Amino acid sequence: MQYFPRLADRKQLAATCIALFASITAFADGPAVVAKVDHSLWHQPVNTVAGFDKASRASILTYVLVLKEMQKQSDAQMLASFKIKSINRASVEKWLKKENALSLANYRFAMRDCTEQDWTCIGDVRGVEDLQQKATKAVAKTPEDLRAWQENLKRFASTYVAEQLRLAALFPKITSEIDVFNDQEWTGDNIPDKHFFLSFDDGPTAASGSTDDTLSMLSGQKKTAVFFMLGENLSGRSSHSNAAALKALYKNQCVASHGWQHQSHAKWDQWQDSIHRTQTLLKTIFGNEQVSPYFRPPYGQRKADSGAFFKAEGLQVALWNIDSQDWNNNVSIGDVGNRMITLMLIKRHGMLLFHDIHPKAKVALPVMFESFGNAVTWGDCKQLAVNLK
Repeated sequence: MQYFPRLADRKQLAATCIALFASITAFADGPAVVAKVDHSLWHQPVNTVAGFDKASRASILTYVLVLKEMQKQSDAQMLASFKIKSINRASVEKWLKKENALSLANYRFAMRDCTEQDWTCIGDVRGVEDLQQKATKAVAKTPEDLRAWQENLKRFASTYVAEQLRLAALFPKITSEIDVFNDQEWTGDNIPDKHFFLSFDDGPTAASGSTDDTLSMLSGQKKTAVFFMLGENLSGRSSHSNAAALKALYKNQCVASHGWQHQSHAKWDQWQDSIHRTQTLLKTIFGNEQVSPYFRPPYGQRKADSGAFFKAEGLQVALWNIDSQDWNNNVSIGDVGNRMITLMLIKRHGMLLFHDIHPKAKVALPVMFESFGNAVTWGDCKQLAVNLK
C-alpha cells in the first residue's frame, strides 16, 4: 500500500496541499479552516503508558511524512495560498527543521517499550531522513481497521502544518508563538516527555461566568493551571468582589499577566504601561506568592527587542506549543478535545492553550483527563519553572 493511496501521484498531492494552504486565511473569528480530527477512529485506548506510546508512535510516523511533503511547497505557492505579500523562507525552514528534530526525539521516547510484532516499531532511527524512510515502510503496513484513522490523521496533519507554516512565513514581521527571540521567552517545547501544563487566557469573566465554572472543574479534577489575566477584566471583576474572595476563587491555581487589554503588544505604544499596571493589580489582589513571573502577549505578539525590558522586570514571555483553538467559532467542543488529544500524542509534552472566557475547555478537558488516565503527567502550575529547565 502506498503512503497516500487515494492520490494518483505527487502532482495531485501538491494540489491538495496548496488547496489546504489556500483555505487558511486570517479572519477575526479565526481561520476559515482549522485542523480537525476524529480521534475515535483510533480504536485502542491511550490511558496506559503502552497504549499512549503506541498511539504516539503511529501519529508521529504519519506526521513526519506530512512534514516531508509540506516542505516541498515553493515560495510562489505559499504566497498565493496564504494571500500575503512576502515570505520569510528562513523562518519557514527553521520551523520545519525544529519540528522534524522534535518529532525524531519524540519518536525515540515513544519507542522505549516497542515490540517486534508492533507495526509502529521501526527500530533505531539514526536521524530525520532515516525516520522518514522507515516511516514510509511502516505506514504502508497500517492495519486495515486503522486505515480510516490514518487518512483522517493525514488530513489533520496537513492542515495543522499549514496553520503553523503561515505563522512561520510571517514571522517576525508578525510575531507569534511560532518562535522565540531570546532566553526570556519559552513555548513549552522543553518540558519533559509526557508532561503537560494547562493555561487559560483572557479572564476573568463576570461572577458566575465561564471562569468560575472552569475553576470549579479544575478543582473537582484536582488539576491546576496558569491563568493569564487581562488587567481590564480583573479590574472589573475586583470592583464587584474583594481580594479575599478572588484569592479563594483561584485557590491552588497560578495567575499571571496577559496585559491590560487584549491588543497587540507589538504595536501598542503603551505596552510597557499595560504590563506594569497589570502586574501591580495582580500583586495587590493575590500577593507575590500566587503571581507567576510570566507575561503572555495577546496573539503571541510582542516587540522583537523587548527582552531587556522583561529581564529587568523579572518576567518571562510565556508562549505555548499546543493550541486548542477553543476561541474559534469554527471549532466545536468535540473538535477541541480531539485536536488536543491528537496533538498531545504527536508532541508528547508542552504548554496547552485554552481560554476561560469561553465554555468549551470546561467540557473538553474532563474527557481528555479520562482518555489519558495515568499515561501522562498533568503538571502542577507551581512547578512549571522547574520543568522548563
